[in-house]
Amino acid sequence: MNYFAHGFRFEDRPWFLAGTAVPDWLSVADRKVRLRAREVAPSADGTGSPQAELAAGVLWHLEDDRWFHHTPAFIETSGELTRLYRQALGADNGFRPGFLGHVSTELLLDALLIEAHPRRLDAYYEALGQIDPEVVQRAVNAMARDFTSRLASFIPRFRRSQFLRDYTDPGRLLVRLNQVMRRIKLSRLPPRAEEVLRAARPIVRRRMGELLPPERWGRPSRRRL
Repeated sequence: MNYFAHGFRFEDRPWFLAGTAVPDWLSVADRKVRLRAREVAPSADGTGSPQAELAAGVLWHLEDDRWFHHTPAFIETSGELTRLYRQALGADNGFRPGFLGHVSTELLLDALLIEAHPRRLDAYYEALGQIDPEVVQRAVNAMARDFTSRLASFIPRFRRSQFLRDYTDPGRLLVRLNQVMRRIKLSRLPPRAEEVLRAARPIVRRRMGELLPPERWGRPSRRRL
C-alpha cells in the first residue's frame, strides 16, 4: 500500500495520519532507518499524545502492509501488471518487472482512491500541515534503532510537492515512478511504459473491492490501536 491508501480516512487525527506515512517517508528520506512493530508498540499507549498517535499510525501502516501483501487480490493483480511490463520491456534489462508490478499496483490504487475522494486528498495535506516535523523526527528517533536527522526537513517538501496528485495522470505517474527507479538504482523506464500504466488502471480498478474490502477499510477512523 502507498501513502493515500494507508491514511486517507484519518484527516481528523493529524498525528496518527503522519504515523501512517512515516515508514514511506523514511524509505525516501533515510532508508537505513526502519521501524519495527515490537519497538514501536510501547509508545502506542492510547494517551492521545503526539508520540502515542504517531506510534499508533506506524503500527496501522505495518499491519496494513502485512495483510495487504498476502492477499490473493494483490498477488494476482501485481502478477498481471508484472506480465504487462515483461511484454513491454523485456524479461528484465535492469527494470525488474516484478518490482514494477508490485509498486504500480500500489500507486494505481492510490490514483483510483484519489479520483474517488478528491476532497479527502485536500484534507490529507491540510492535516499534515498541522503537525510539527521536528516532533515527528524526535518520536521516530525514540522508537528506531538508527538515528535520522533527515526526516524533519523532508516532511515539508512532501507537503509542498503534493506529488500524490500526479498519480491520476499516466504521464506524470511515469515521471514519479522513474524517480523511484532512480532512487533504488534501477534503469529508467522508457516512454512506452506509460502505455503499461494505462492498461494497468482497469485491472486494478476491477480488483479494488478485494484490495480494499469494506469490512476492513470501512473501519471508523476513531478506532485506536
